[in-house]
Amino acid sequence: MRIILYTGKGGVGKTSIAASTALKSSKEGFKTLVISTDPAHSLGDSLDMKLSNELMEVRENLWAQEIDATHEVEQGWGKVQKYLTTLFTAKSIKDITTEELTVFPGMEDLLSLLRILKYYKEGRFETIIIDCAPTGETLALLSFPEMLRWWMEKLFPLKKKVIKLARPIAEPLLGVPMPSNDVMDEIDNIYYQLDEMKKIFSDREITSIRIVVNPEKMVIKEAQRSFTYLNLYDFNVDAIVVNKVIPDNVSDEYFKVWKDVQKKYKDMVVESFSPIPIYYIPLFKAEVVGFEMLNLMGDEIFKDENPILVKYNGRTQHIDKDGGEYILSLSMPFVDKKELSLNQKGDELIIKAGNYKRNITLPRTLLSLSIKGAKFQDEVLKIRFGGEDNE
Repeated sequence: MRIILYTGKGGVGKTSIAASTALKSSKEGFKTLVISTDPAHSLGDSLDMKLSNELMEVRENLWAQEIDATHEVEQGWGKVQKYLTTLFTAKSIKDITTEELTVFPGMEDLLSLLRILKYYKEGRFETIIIDCAPTGETLALLSFPEMLRWWMEKLFPLKKKVIKLARPIAEPLLGVPMPSNDVMDEIDNIYYQLDEMKKIFSDREITSIRIVVNPEKMVIKEAQRSFTYLNLYDFNVDAIVVNKVIPDNVSDEYFKVWKDVQKKYKDMVVESFSPIPIYYIPLFKAEVVGFEMLNLMGDEIFKDENPILVKYNGRTQHIDKDGGEYILSLSMPFVDKKELSLNQKGDELIIKAGNYKRNITLPRTLLSLSIKGAKFQDEVLKIRFGGEDNE
Protein backbone atom coordinates (compact mmCIF):
# COMPACT_ATOMS: atom_id res chain seq x y z
CA MET A 1 0.00 0.00 0.00
CA ARG A 2 1.05 3.58 -0.64
CA ILE A 3 0.08 6.62 1.43
CA ILE A 4 0.76 10.08 -0.02
CA LEU A 5 0.18 13.28 1.98
CA TYR A 6 -0.11 16.62 0.21
CA THR A 7 0.62 19.62 2.36
CA GLY A 8 1.49 23.28 1.88
CA LYS A 9 0.44 26.80 2.72
CA GLY A 10 -3.28 27.48 2.49
CA GLY A 11 -4.44 28.40 -1.02
CA VAL A 12 -1.58 26.83 -3.01
CA GLY A 13 -3.88 24.25 -4.62
CA LYS A 14 -3.00 21.10 -2.68
CA THR A 15 -6.61 19.85 -2.70
CA SER A 16 -6.80 19.91 -6.51
CA ILE A 17 -3.40 18.25 -6.78
CA ALA A 18 -4.36 15.55 -4.27
CA ALA A 19 -7.58 14.89 -6.19
CA SER A 20 -5.83 14.82 -9.57
CA THR A 21 -3.17 12.40 -8.26
CA ALA A 22 -5.90 10.13 -6.90
CA LEU A 23 -7.77 10.22 -10.22
CA LYS A 24 -4.62 9.33 -12.17
CA SER A 25 -3.84 6.54 -9.68
CA SER A 26 -7.32 5.06 -10.16
CA LYS A 27 -6.93 5.21 -13.95
CA GLU A 28 -3.70 3.23 -13.58
CA GLY A 29 -5.83 0.48 -12.04
CA PHE A 30 -5.05 1.04 -8.35
CA LYS A 31 -7.89 1.01 -5.84
CA THR A 32 -7.53 4.55 -4.56
CA LEU A 33 -8.98 6.58 -1.72
CA VAL A 34 -8.65 10.37 -1.60
CA ILE A 35 -9.47 11.72 1.81
CA SER A 36 -9.55 15.22 3.32
CA THR A 37 -8.46 15.85 6.91
CA ASP A 38 -8.56 19.63 6.47
CA PRO A 39 -11.39 21.03 8.65
CA ALA A 40 -12.12 23.55 5.87
CA HIS A 41 -13.07 20.82 3.40
CA SER A 42 -12.83 21.65 -0.29
CA LEU A 43 -12.29 18.17 -1.73
CA GLY A 44 -15.96 17.91 -2.70
CA ASP A 45 -15.72 21.30 -4.40
CA SER A 46 -12.68 20.11 -6.33
CA LEU A 47 -14.46 16.96 -7.50
CA ASP A 48 -17.60 19.04 -8.14
CA MET A 49 -19.79 16.79 -6.03
CA LYS A 50 -21.12 16.56 -2.50
CA LEU A 51 -19.08 14.29 -0.23
CA SER A 52 -19.81 13.08 3.29
CA ASN A 53 -18.16 11.47 6.30
CA GLU A 54 -18.73 8.06 4.71
CA LEU A 55 -16.80 6.51 1.85
CA MET A 56 -18.25 7.30 -1.57
CA GLU A 57 -17.25 5.58 -4.80
CA VAL A 58 -16.99 8.43 -7.29
CA ARG A 59 -15.34 6.66 -10.24
CA GLU A 60 -14.08 3.20 -11.06
CA ASN A 61 -11.31 2.37 -8.55
CA LEU A 62 -11.77 5.76 -6.87
CA TRP A 63 -13.36 6.54 -3.50
CA ALA A 64 -13.53 9.90 -1.72
CA GLN A 65 -14.32 11.10 1.79
CA GLU A 66 -14.35 14.28 3.84
CA ILE A 67 -13.78 13.32 7.46
CA ASP A 68 -16.25 14.82 9.93
CA ALA A 69 -13.97 15.89 12.79
CA THR A 70 -16.87 16.24 15.23
CA HIS A 71 -17.89 12.63 14.62
CA GLU A 72 -14.31 11.42 15.10
CA VAL A 73 -14.09 13.28 18.44
CA GLU A 74 -17.31 11.64 19.63
CA GLN A 75 -16.02 8.20 18.64
CA GLY A 76 -12.49 8.45 19.96
CA TRP A 77 -12.68 11.05 22.75
CA GLY A 78 -16.24 10.59 24.00
CA LYS A 79 -15.48 9.04 27.41
CA VAL A 80 -12.74 11.56 28.16
CA GLN A 81 -14.95 14.43 27.03
CA LYS A 82 -17.81 13.22 29.24
CA TYR A 83 -15.48 12.99 32.24
CA LEU A 84 -14.06 16.47 31.68
CA THR A 85 -17.55 17.89 31.32
CA THR A 86 -18.51 16.29 34.67
CA LEU A 87 -15.32 17.64 36.24
CA PHE A 88 -15.92 21.20 35.05
CA THR A 89 -19.54 21.06 36.14
CA ALA A 90 -18.44 19.89 39.59
CA LYS A 91 -16.20 22.94 39.85
CA SER A 92 -19.07 25.20 38.78
CA ILE A 93 -17.58 26.39 35.54
CA LYS A 94 -20.60 27.88 33.84
CA ASP A 95 -19.42 31.05 32.17
CA ILE A 96 -18.23 29.29 29.02
CA THR A 97 -19.44 26.22 27.20
CA THR A 98 -17.87 23.13 28.74
CA GLU A 99 -17.76 21.50 25.32
CA GLU A 100 -15.25 24.12 24.22
CA LEU A 101 -12.98 23.19 27.12
CA THR A 102 -13.08 19.43 26.60
CA VAL A 103 -11.66 19.34 23.06
CA PHE A 104 -8.12 20.63 22.89
CA PRO A 105 -6.70 22.54 19.91
CA GLY A 106 -5.78 20.13 17.13
CA MET A 107 -7.67 17.21 18.72
CA GLU A 108 -10.11 16.93 15.81
CA ASP A 109 -7.25 16.68 13.32
CA LEU A 110 -5.41 14.12 15.42
CA LEU A 111 -8.42 11.85 15.70
CA SER A 112 -9.02 12.11 11.96
CA LEU A 113 -5.75 10.24 11.49
CA LEU A 114 -7.21 7.23 13.26
CA ARG A 115 -9.69 6.75 10.41
CA ILE A 116 -6.74 6.54 8.01
CA LEU A 117 -5.10 3.94 10.28
CA LYS A 118 -8.31 1.91 10.13
CA TYR A 119 -8.33 1.92 6.31
CA TYR A 120 -4.64 1.02 6.24
CA LYS A 121 -5.18 -2.01 8.48
CA GLU A 122 -8.18 -3.18 6.47
CA GLY A 123 -6.04 -3.28 3.31
CA ARG A 124 -9.01 -2.37 1.16
CA PHE A 125 -7.14 0.26 -0.85
CA GLU A 126 -3.82 0.15 -2.67
CA THR A 127 -3.36 3.92 -2.50
CA ILE A 128 -4.52 6.49 0.06
CA ILE A 129 -4.08 10.14 -0.94
CA ILE A 130 -4.50 12.62 1.93
CA ASP A 131 -5.41 16.27 1.47
CA CYS A 132 -3.93 17.64 4.70
CA ALA A 133 -4.64 20.77 6.67
CA PRO A 134 -2.28 23.72 5.97
CA THR A 135 1.38 23.13 6.79
CA GLY A 136 1.56 24.14 10.46
CA GLU A 137 -1.34 21.97 11.52
CA THR A 138 -0.06 18.97 9.57
CA LEU A 139 3.37 19.17 11.19
CA ALA A 140 1.82 19.33 14.65
CA LEU A 141 -0.18 16.18 13.91
CA LEU A 142 2.83 14.24 12.74
CA SER A 143 4.94 15.12 15.78
CA PHE A 144 2.27 14.61 18.46
CA PRO A 145 2.92 10.93 19.37
CA GLU A 146 6.67 11.45 19.66
CA MET A 147 6.19 14.46 21.95
CA LEU A 148 4.09 12.35 24.35
CA ARG A 149 6.14 9.14 24.17
CA TRP A 150 8.09 9.53 27.41
CA TRP A 151 5.05 10.56 29.44
CA MET A 152 2.84 7.79 28.06
CA GLU A 153 5.38 4.98 28.36
CA LYS A 154 6.98 5.85 31.72
CA LEU A 155 4.62 7.99 33.77
CA PHE A 156 1.11 7.22 32.51
CA PRO A 157 1.01 3.54 33.65
CA LEU A 158 2.00 4.61 37.18
CA LYS A 159 -0.59 7.38 37.15
CA LYS A 160 -3.31 4.88 36.18
CA LYS A 161 -2.44 2.65 39.16
CA VAL A 162 -2.32 5.56 41.61
CA ILE A 163 -5.71 6.89 40.46
CA LYS A 164 -7.28 3.44 40.72
CA LEU A 165 -6.06 3.04 44.32
CA ALA A 166 -6.81 6.62 45.37
CA ARG A 167 -10.26 6.96 43.75
CA PRO A 168 -12.39 5.72 46.74
CA ILE A 169 -10.66 8.15 49.10
CA ALA A 170 -9.95 11.09 46.82
CA GLU A 171 -13.43 11.57 45.33
CA PRO A 172 -15.29 12.30 48.61
CA LEU A 173 -12.30 14.16 50.03
CA LEU A 174 -11.76 16.46 47.05
CA GLY A 175 -15.37 16.69 45.99
CA VAL A 176 -14.54 16.05 42.35
CA PRO A 177 -14.86 12.87 40.27
CA MET A 178 -11.68 10.93 39.45
CA PRO A 179 -11.24 9.52 35.96
CA SER A 180 -12.58 5.98 35.56
CA ASN A 181 -10.63 3.06 34.12
CA ASP A 182 -12.56 3.51 30.86
CA VAL A 183 -11.40 7.13 30.59
CA MET A 184 -7.77 6.22 31.23
CA ASP A 185 -7.98 3.30 28.80
CA GLU A 186 -9.39 5.59 26.08
CA ILE A 187 -6.46 7.99 26.47
CA ASP A 188 -4.09 5.02 26.36
CA ASN A 189 -5.76 3.62 23.24
CA ILE A 190 -5.69 6.94 21.38
CA TYR A 191 -2.01 7.44 22.07
CA TYR A 192 -0.95 3.99 20.89
CA GLN A 193 -3.06 4.24 17.75
CA LEU A 194 -1.53 7.61 16.94
CA ASP A 195 1.92 6.20 17.64
CA GLU A 196 1.15 3.36 15.23
CA MET A 197 0.06 5.92 12.66
CA LYS A 198 3.33 7.83 13.19
CA LYS A 199 5.34 4.65 12.48
CA ILE A 200 3.40 4.09 9.25
CA PHE A 201 4.00 7.70 8.20
CA SER A 202 7.72 7.22 8.94
CA ASP A 203 7.98 4.11 6.74
CA ARG A 204 9.55 5.42 3.54
CA GLU A 205 8.37 2.47 1.46
CA ILE A 206 4.76 3.22 2.43
CA THR A 207 4.43 6.96 3.00
CA SER A 208 5.57 10.01 1.06
CA ILE A 209 4.94 13.66 1.81
CA ARG A 210 4.67 16.06 -1.11
CA ILE A 211 4.92 19.80 -0.55
CA VAL A 212 2.88 22.06 -2.82
CA VAL A 213 4.12 25.58 -3.49
CA ASN A 214 3.38 28.52 -5.74
CA PRO A 215 6.31 30.47 -7.25
CA GLU A 216 5.99 33.15 -4.56
CA LYS A 217 8.46 34.20 -1.87
CA MET A 218 6.22 33.78 1.20
CA VAL A 219 4.97 30.37 0.06
CA ILE A 220 8.48 29.06 -0.65
CA LYS A 221 9.80 30.35 2.68
CA GLU A 222 7.08 28.45 4.53
CA ALA A 223 7.82 25.36 2.44
CA GLN A 224 11.47 25.60 3.48
CA ARG A 225 10.50 25.69 7.15
CA SER A 226 8.20 22.71 6.61
CA PHE A 227 10.95 20.79 4.86
CA THR A 228 13.36 21.43 7.74
CA TYR A 229 10.82 20.21 10.27
CA LEU A 230 9.94 17.10 8.25
CA ASN A 231 13.66 16.30 7.93
CA LEU A 232 14.05 16.69 11.67
CA TYR A 233 11.43 13.97 12.16
CA ASP A 234 12.84 11.81 9.33
CA PHE A 235 9.70 11.86 7.16
CA ASN A 236 10.27 11.28 3.47
CA VAL A 237 9.52 14.29 1.27
CA ASP A 238 9.65 12.68 -2.16
CA ALA A 239 8.47 15.55 -4.39
CA ILE A 240 7.88 19.29 -4.60
CA VAL A 241 4.95 20.41 -6.76
CA VAL A 242 5.03 23.98 -8.10
CA ASN A 243 1.51 25.07 -8.99
CA LYS A 244 0.10 27.97 -11.05
CA VAL A 245 3.16 28.58 -13.23
CA ILE A 246 2.48 31.01 -16.09
CA PRO A 247 3.23 29.07 -19.33
CA ASP A 248 6.13 30.20 -21.53
CA ASN A 249 3.82 30.62 -24.52
CA VAL A 250 1.86 33.37 -22.77
CA SER A 251 3.19 36.50 -24.45
CA ASP A 252 0.77 39.11 -23.17
CA GLU A 253 2.68 42.17 -21.90
CA TYR A 254 0.59 42.17 -18.71
CA PHE A 255 2.12 38.82 -17.67
CA LYS A 256 5.73 39.67 -18.57
CA VAL A 257 6.57 41.05 -15.12
CA TRP A 258 4.84 38.11 -13.44
CA LYS A 259 6.77 35.63 -15.59
CA ASP A 260 10.08 37.29 -14.65
CA VAL A 261 9.16 37.14 -10.96
CA GLN A 262 8.10 33.51 -11.23
CA LYS A 263 11.33 32.58 -12.99
CA LYS A 264 13.32 33.96 -10.05
CA TYR A 265 11.28 31.93 -7.58
CA LYS A 266 11.33 28.79 -9.71
CA ASP A 267 15.12 29.01 -9.53
CA MET A 268 14.81 29.46 -5.77
CA VAL A 269 12.75 26.25 -5.54
CA VAL A 270 15.42 24.30 -7.43
CA GLU A 271 18.21 25.69 -5.24
CA SER A 272 16.24 24.96 -2.08
CA PHE A 273 15.01 21.43 -2.69
CA SER A 274 17.35 19.76 -5.19
CA PRO A 275 17.87 16.77 -5.61
CA ILE A 276 14.21 16.13 -4.70
CA PRO A 277 12.15 15.88 -7.93
CA ILE A 278 10.22 19.04 -8.79
CA TYR A 279 6.98 18.95 -10.78
CA TYR A 280 5.45 21.99 -12.46
CA ILE A 281 1.79 22.71 -13.14
CA PRO A 282 0.78 25.56 -15.46
CA LEU A 283 -1.81 28.16 -14.63
CA PHE A 284 -4.73 26.68 -16.55
CA LYS A 285 -7.12 28.70 -18.68
CA ALA A 286 -10.07 27.42 -16.66
CA GLU A 287 -10.69 26.70 -12.99
CA VAL A 288 -9.55 23.22 -11.95
CA VAL A 289 -12.93 21.80 -10.90
CA GLY A 290 -14.47 18.51 -11.92
CA PHE A 291 -13.05 15.31 -13.37
CA GLU A 292 -12.17 16.67 -16.79
CA MET A 293 -9.91 19.41 -15.43
CA LEU A 294 -8.49 17.15 -12.70
CA ASN A 295 -7.65 14.57 -15.35
CA LEU A 296 -5.85 17.29 -17.32
CA MET A 297 -3.94 18.40 -14.23
CA GLY A 298 -2.87 14.84 -13.35
CA ASP A 299 -1.53 14.25 -16.85
CA GLU A 300 0.28 17.59 -16.76
CA ILE A 301 2.02 16.77 -13.47
CA PHE A 302 3.11 13.20 -14.04
CA LYS A 303 3.00 12.82 -17.83
CA ASP A 304 3.58 9.06 -18.38
CA GLU A 305 4.96 8.44 -14.87
CA ASN A 306 3.27 6.26 -12.29
CA PRO A 307 1.90 8.90 -9.88
CA ILE A 308 2.18 6.77 -6.74
CA LEU A 309 5.76 5.52 -7.01
CA VAL A 310 8.21 6.85 -4.42
CA LYS A 311 9.90 9.67 -6.32
CA TYR A 312 12.83 10.15 -3.94
CA ASN A 313 14.11 8.34 -0.87
CA GLY A 314 17.07 10.22 0.52
CA ARG A 315 17.96 9.50 4.12
CA THR A 316 18.17 12.50 6.42
CA GLN A 317 20.26 10.85 9.12
CA HIS A 318 22.92 8.16 9.25
CA ILE A 319 25.77 6.88 11.45
CA ASP A 320 29.38 6.40 10.34
CA LYS A 321 32.28 4.88 12.29
CA ASP A 322 35.50 6.90 12.40
CA GLY A 323 38.22 5.00 14.24
CA GLY A 324 36.96 4.50 17.78
CA GLU A 325 34.25 7.13 17.40
CA TYR A 326 30.86 7.36 15.73
CA ILE A 327 29.45 10.30 13.79
CA LEU A 328 25.70 10.85 13.65
CA SER A 329 24.80 13.04 10.64
CA LEU A 330 21.47 14.85 10.52
CA SER A 331 20.29 16.82 7.50
CA MET A 332 19.08 20.23 8.71
CA PRO A 333 18.24 22.34 5.64
CA PHE A 334 17.49 26.07 5.98
CA VAL A 335 18.66 26.25 9.61
CA ASP A 336 20.89 29.05 10.85
CA LYS A 337 23.82 27.72 12.88
CA LYS A 338 22.99 30.24 15.61
CA GLU A 339 19.53 28.65 16.06
CA LEU A 340 20.91 25.19 16.80
CA SER A 341 21.42 23.79 20.28
CA LEU A 342 22.25 20.26 21.33
CA ASN A 343 22.00 18.30 24.57
CA GLN A 344 22.23 14.65 25.62
CA LYS A 345 20.17 13.21 28.45
CA GLY A 346 20.48 9.50 29.07
CA ASP A 347 19.42 7.65 25.94
CA GLU A 348 17.99 10.79 24.34
CA LEU A 349 19.51 13.44 22.11
CA ILE A 350 17.71 16.78 22.38
CA ILE A 351 18.01 19.03 19.33
CA LYS A 352 16.54 22.52 19.13
CA ALA A 353 16.28 24.34 15.80
CA GLY A 354 14.71 27.74 16.39
CA ASN A 355 11.28 27.12 17.90
CA TYR A 356 11.32 23.40 17.09
CA LYS A 357 12.60 20.71 19.42
CA ARG A 358 13.05 17.01 18.96
CA ASN A 359 14.04 14.27 21.36
CA ILE A 360 15.83 11.55 19.37
CA THR A 361 16.19 8.16 21.03
CA LEU A 362 19.76 7.14 20.31
CA PRO A 363 20.45 3.82 18.60
CA ARG A 364 21.97 1.01 20.68
CA THR A 365 25.42 1.69 19.17
CA LEU A 366 25.56 5.15 20.77
CA LEU A 367 23.85 4.49 24.11
CA SER A 368 27.02 4.13 26.21
CA LEU A 369 28.85 6.94 24.44
CA SER A 370 28.88 10.66 25.15
CA ILE A 371 29.00 13.64 22.79
CA LYS A 372 32.57 14.71 22.05
CA GLY A 373 31.78 17.49 19.61
CA ALA A 374 29.44 18.75 16.91
CA LYS A 375 29.88 20.54 13.62
CA PHE A 376 27.29 22.18 11.36
CA GLN A 377 28.39 22.51 7.75
CA ASP A 378 26.60 22.46 4.37
CA GLU A 379 23.22 22.06 6.12
CA VAL A 380 24.33 18.86 7.86
CA LEU A 381 24.73 18.59 11.63
CA LYS A 382 27.47 16.08 12.45
CA ILE A 383 27.60 14.93 16.08
CA ARG A 384 30.68 13.02 17.23
CA PHE A 385 30.26 10.33 19.89
CA GLY A 386 33.09 8.56 21.70
CA GLY A 387 34.26 7.26 25.07
CA GLU A 388 32.13 5.69 27.76
CA ASP A 389 29.76 7.95 29.68
CA ASN A 390 31.49 7.17 32.93
CA GLU A 391 34.97 7.96 31.69
